[in-house]
Formats: sequence, C-alpha cells, structure tokens
Amino acid sequence: MNKLIITAALTGAEVTKKDNPKLPVAPEEIAAAAYQCWQAGASIVHLHARYPDGTPTQDKKIYKKIIEMVKQECDLIIQVSTGGAVGMTAEERIAPVTLSPEMATLTTGSVNFGEGVFYNSPEDIEYFAMHMKQYGVKPEIEVFEIGMVETANRMVNKGLINRPLHFDFVMGVPGAIPGTLKNLINFVETIPAGSTWSVAGIGRTELPLAIMGIILGGHVRVGFEDNIYYKKGVPAKSNAQLVERIARISRELGREVANPVEAREILGIS
Repeated sequence: MNKLIITAALTGAEVTKKDNPKLPVAPEEIAAAAYQCWQAGASIVHLHARYPDGTPTQDKKIYKKIIEMVKQECDLIIQVSTGGAVGMTAEERIAPVTLSPEMATLTTGSVNFGEGVFYNSPEDIEYFAMHMKQYGVKPEIEVFEIGMVETANRMVNKGLINRPLHFDFVMGVPGAIPGTLKNLINFVETIPAGSTWSVAGIGRTELPLAIMGIILGGHVRVGFEDNIYYKKGVPAKSNAQLVERIARISRELGREVANPVEAREILGIS
C-alpha cells in the first residue's frame, strides 16, 4: 500500500463554537489548527472560511489570508472547498479556486443534506470543473452517492477533468449514503482503475470508516467539519487530536503516514 494521506477538515460550514468551543473560525485560528494537524501527521488541509461572526463565506480575500498564513508555517497541500454552504450561488462557491490552490473539492451531484439540499446541477458541476482546469487545480471528486462516480467518469470523457482521479467518499450525512463497510466497498469497486480515494465519515462513523479506509488501502479525512467528538459524549480537544489518533492507528497497523511531499507524489500533484 501507499503511505496513508490524512486530510484535516478543520471548520466546515455548519459547526459552531456552541457545538465545540475549540472550533477554529478566525483566519489565525484556522492557520494555527492547520499547523498543529501538520505536526500530528496531516498532509492536506481542507479549508472553509468564516466571517468574524462565524457565518460561512467563500470570500476570496479571507481565503487568501488563511492560505498565506498556513504556507508561512508548513508545506501542507491546500485544498479549498467549492461546497461553501447550502444556498450559495455557483459564482460565490468558485471564488477561492481563482487563488490557484493545489486542490479543490468538486461534488458531482446533488444530495439531501440534513434539512437542506446540497444542490449541484450538471451545468454548475461543469462550471466548477472548467475553472479548476483553468487555474491548474486538482479536483477532489466529492461523492455522497454512487451515481456521482459515473458523473465524474462522464466528465473525464468530455475532457473536463483529467485522470488519475482522486475521490473522497463522504458517508453518514443524514439524507445520503450510510457509513457502512458494505457501502464503502461498493464505492471502492466502482471508481476507475488507477484512481486514489479517501473516506470521510460523518459523526459517529468517522473512526470506524477511517480504520476501514486504512485497511483497504485508501486515505482518510477527519476533523471538526465532520465530527466534533473524540468518543461518545467527549468533545475533541482539537482537530490535531483527531489527526494524531488516525496516524497512530495507521502506524500500529503497519502503514506509515505520508508527509505532504509524499502525498503530492501519490496524488500526481506536480
């Protein structure tokens, strides 16, 4: 197996400091959390931005400040979200891609998301993909349902995205695919040969899916965007605490953890 790539999803768009007071919101907090996760074994940082009052935003200036602060401290792969928050326009969501980060998420379909709908029309998906190609950004194909894999394949055939593909299976979102071993194996067996993949388990599915991902040869995403607890009823102290646990478990299972240089090689990022 390749070494394990750990992605730290620090903030997201839904979690608040009321949910977990340790949630990083300000650029300084997000950059500090990213550095701590890098020290703990992460090689990718998945970024969302917030206004000072905690409201989610795709403001390019705020993303730029966060990215610059992270790069001053470490060599993490910067991955921006184009998901933003439910209800944002495609034009709002694409803004941080114009900063030419190394990676960005590309969700290839719409999905029920809790009480809302995470809407991604075919037109919007192609719009995001074209911008990523224009700015030299590697897409992480973010899938919540199995049909989203086939949409990614069609986009390859149209020349909108290039192989090798990298997928992130987001599992356990209320309204989307449950976070089970059977569903994860189905995802893995469906993606094109030569692709890489990671798994992001939401809530209580985060740890068991991460362990499955390690064993199956995939990669893992953890962090407050997906889960704010270390174990049932015990809030996590930091994003880094969640990263460190996965790094430790992986090493105990005999699989070493990739640093950012090694992760770039595995993902085909020049």
